[in-house]
Amino acid sequence: MIVNAKDMIAAAKKGKYAVGQFNINNLEWTKAVLNTAQELNSPVILGVSGGAGKYMTGFATVAAMVSAMDKSLKISVPVAVHLDHGGYDECLSCIEAGFTSIMFDGSHFEISENIKKTTELVEIAHKNNMSIEAEVGSIGGEEDGVIGMGEIADPEACKAIADLNVDFLAAGIGNIHGVYPANWKGLDFDALEKINKKTDGIPLVLHGGTGIPEEMIKRAIGLGVCKINVNTECQLSFAEATRAYIEAGKDKVGKGFDPRKLLTPGYEAIKKTVLEKMTLFGSVGRA
Repeated sequence: MIVNAKDMIAAAKKGKYAVGQFNINNLEWTKAVLNTAQELNSPVILGVSGGAGKYMTGFATVAAMVSAMDKSLKISVPVAVHLDHGGYDECLSCIEAGFTSIMFDGSHFEISENIKKTTELVEIAHKNNMSIEAEVGSIGGEEDGVIGMGEIADPEACKAIADLNVDFLAAGIGNIHGVYPANWKGLDFDALEKINKKTDGIPLVLHGGTGIPEEMIKRAIGLGVCKINVNTECQLSFAEATRAYIEAGKDKVGKGFDPRKLLTPGYEAIKKTVLEKMTLFGSVGRA
């Protein structure tokens, strides 16, 4: 059941759990996430970065694939199709393509420009029955060539963006995309608490969910995080399972080279990772 993310995130806020956003890269990814969400009776958000959208030949292709798969798999749990870290023009493209949710990442702009562009997109998104996420304080690491140093967001700037009627807010609290380095200092919970209070309890988003210790995840949820993004961990699971299949020579046995067989271990590995994350986030049985 394809919907926008507003109601599922509001329910997560009320129930003190988080909905997982799992970025998709192809058919296997999408099928793995949807089937796992259905099996666990969990709401879910399918994240699509600009780079992944291009790889899959465009946002319209992604929206059509998810819509068709949702029907053919008889998915009854709430599913949002969400642009991840979108620029202004990408947001407009996803609105036209049939996405149900967008994220405008204006964190690299001065706050006045972030406010201006976010204001415009909030109006357009809500007019089209779409949820919208905004960001303050760039997330560390690299995603689609965008490199952030892991800023700690200013609570006043967070309030200024939250007051624009966005549905949920991503605020940098020392989190990063990709694999966390050994010298990572951890999440800044003092900053998170200040942001939560300053923004009057707006649902908060934690990017860079891969590799954050479980106790930190649970504490973040307790401090207002209702949406947690996972991407790299699924990629690593997929790569490890695919590597094991090939190194074991299974692709040389019978028709083991058939992509439907070759990609199955990776598909199953993604499902296992998604199950673990949904269980940790507390979204199982919440659809």
